[in-house]
Amino acid sequence: MAGWISAFRVIPWTEVLLAAPVVVKGARQLWDTVRKEGRAPSGATTSDRVAVLELRVEQLRKDLAQSSGLVTSLAEQNARLVEAVAILRTRTQILFIGGAILATAFVWLALAR
Repeated sequence: MAGWISAFRVIPWTEVLLAAPVVVKGARQLWDTVRKEGRAPSGATTSDRVAVLELRVEQLRKDLAQSSGLVTSLAEQNARLVEAVAILRTRTQILFIGGAILATAFVWLALAR
């Protein structure tokens, strides 16, 4: 059990927790903008519809920039977590090999008596 506790100490939880509100805020903004639809009234003229479409295209460009930032933030967090897991895997392998060596030495000492 103590091994798992020390394993979780490697993960930079403070960075993950500090970045979480930014990610949540970005996700909420993205969701809100996706839900909104810029539609012209049914009796609108062609120039009104073109103006609404131009506004919608500009909003989509802003949304794309925001979602790119959100994806980048998530990718950075994912990279940090993958790095921490790789460190944990290496430590686990070292501990396993050390345990196997100790078990072999214990059996060898027990049989040497």
